[in-house]
Amino acid sequence: MNKKIWLSSPHMSGKEIKYIQEAFNSNWIAPLGPNVTEFENTMQIYLGENNFVAALSSGTAAIHLGLILAGVSQGDEVLCQTFTFSASANPVVYQGATPVFIDSEADTFNMCPKTLEVAIIDRIAKGKKPKAIIVVDSYGMPAKWDEIAAIAKKYSLFLIEDAASALGSTFKNQKCGTFGDIGILSFNGNKIITTSGGGALVAKTWEIKDKAVFFATQSRDNAPHYQHSEIGYNYRMSNIVAGIGRGQMEVLDEHVTLRRAMHDFYVNYFKDIQGVTVFSEPNTDYYSNHWLSAILVNPEQTGGKTREDLRLAMDAANIESRPLWKPMHLQPIFANDPYYGGTISESLFQNGLCLPSCSNLTSEDRDRIKVALDAFFLK
Repeated sequence: MNKKIWLSSPHMSGKEIKYIQEAFNSNWIAPLGPNVTEFENTMQIYLGENNFVAALSSGTAAIHLGLILAGVSQGDEVLCQTFTFSASANPVVYQGATPVFIDSEADTFNMCPKTLEVAIIDRIAKGKKPKAIIVVDSYGMPAKWDEIAAIAKKYSLFLIEDAASALGSTFKNQKCGTFGDIGILSFNGNKIITTSGGGALVAKTWEIKDKAVFFATQSRDNAPHYQHSEIGYNYRMSNIVAGIGRGQMEVLDEHVTLRRAMHDFYVNYFKDIQGVTVFSEPNTDYYSNHWLSAILVNPEQTGGKTREDLRLAMDAANIESRPLWKPMHLQPIFANDPYYGGTISESLFQNGLCLPSCSNLTSEDRDRIKVALDAFFLK
């Protein structure tokens, strides 16, 4: 059988080993060190002025710390995008708070600003003003940030941008990860760049970053002995992992270019396939890294062929694909939590499929993908 073509596999450049070796040579095998400092500095330069980065063990850790910094605690409510991975919502529960899920809009697949405001007004009317908002840049596509940020400001709500998939994406030339009071990034193995596991919190001031690092290092007070006045967490990124990140930052722009080229490959392929739409930027304000290329399949226009039929056909060819996110409000663990909106996110799940998007796909891989798509759509 042909080798597996993965949806989104790690793409190493070879530059990473230099920084890892430096950590070994200097014996910086710890959750601090020169690689951590330089990785943070490089990321801060990339994101632009007035963005301060704390390198952490995961994007989930960054969301958790963001909620703590927002003052979210037992009994609070947090407005969450329903169309996302569970890691966006789980930290709300860590804090004893309740997620209130918001439907998507069709342009970006992200949180619908109109539904967001409806939910805020209704929660306030019920005597429960939400404490914060978590908005996701799904699959690397920026959300409608002008509208969402204006609503957050109008109602004085703490805004967290989950840009786990959107490093390298921009909205009106502003980098994703910088739109909220707190931004979060992920460097999981399947992301645009990877540190194997890892993430980052993006703060607007050095003081907030410093507080995040304090919480992430077990909230150790400034004392010669171990003293703790606040609950802390073991969330700091290691110097070894940060070394991988330094090497990956050197090829970030190249990875974005290659992912966008895969998106263009699918746009070109599907332009003559009736009933299939490739998820693309709604206008020139948006620039997506196209971390994952996604399509919507309309069975009424494809002769009854569904996205699940296509997924199974790709799997039979040893090519990985994956349905779009199953909305959080449809997940068993969140079934009893409030939800606002219609069926857009549910429709995206039912009809959407992510296709192989790796930056390390070869021309031979693309040929195999085309053969499998031809066999499905043109037979």
